[in-house]
Amino acid sequence: MLEAVIAAVRAVASTEIMPRFMRVEHARKADRSVYTEADLAAQETLVRQLAAIAGHPIIAEEMTENEQVEKWLAADGDVWCVDPIDGTSNFVNGLPYFAVAVALMRAGRPVLGVILDPCSGELFHAEKGRGAFMNGIRLPLKTRVPELKNAIAGIDFKRLPEELRRRLAVEMPFASQRNFGASVLEWCYAAAGRYDVYLHGGQKLWDYAAGSLILAEAGGHMCSFDHDDFWAAPLWKRPVIGALDAGLFERWKNWLRRPA
Repeated sequence: MLEAVIAAVRAVASTEIMPRFMRVEHARKADRSVYTEADLAAQETLVRQLAAIAGHPIIAEEMTENEQVEKWLAADGDVWCVDPIDGTSNFVNGLPYFAVAVALMRAGRPVLGVILDPCSGELFHAEKGRGAFMNGIRLPLKTRVPELKNAIAGIDFKRLPEELRRRLAVEMPFASQRNFGASVLEWCYAAAGRYDVYLHGGQKLWDYAAGSLILAEAGGHMCSFDHDDFWAAPLWKRPVIGALDAGLFERWKNWLRRPA
């Protein structure tokens, strides 16, 4: 199944996404997020191909919110979760940082995840209990663990509580911060060790389904603001505190949860 999913993701990127890179108009959904013809074409093709691989229900980003919730509630077994293009704003503006993500969920947890960066050619994948890989190389790629004050932090500021945004900007417990605008790749960068710590204020199911498995299978750790068990946080808007190293993760989590 893994090889079939990888082949489907690569094919969709090659036929539906990259030929449209910087060549499509975009529109905005009700929540002001961007979508394009490429998102819809890639999703339609992936839905069709995943159904042929295994006929489980499919939840995809470009479905309506009602469709997504109905499919999740109606599912009594495995569920496919699809993000046809994560980082659509980058895709529209010619920034080469976006990705295709597919996960297979079982009992509410991912058991298979595939994420492809079509511009770099980096393909990340994981299966439950079998480790995580980037182009066949086992993750993490880097294991050096800095002090928190010397860490590179992957942080999406726009979805964080205002007081926490202010404290991060003023106190800066890390050395430097990055955010390139594609959540699914941020998980992979944390799993690879490119980011030492990771923070996001609230992700949808398709943002974290594949990436959370890849980080976990690389040996990483994650929680939310209010739950040590990441999976206890709200399904449709799940905050992420993450790091590869256990000790650094504890220091990062404790700093973020410290009362203002």
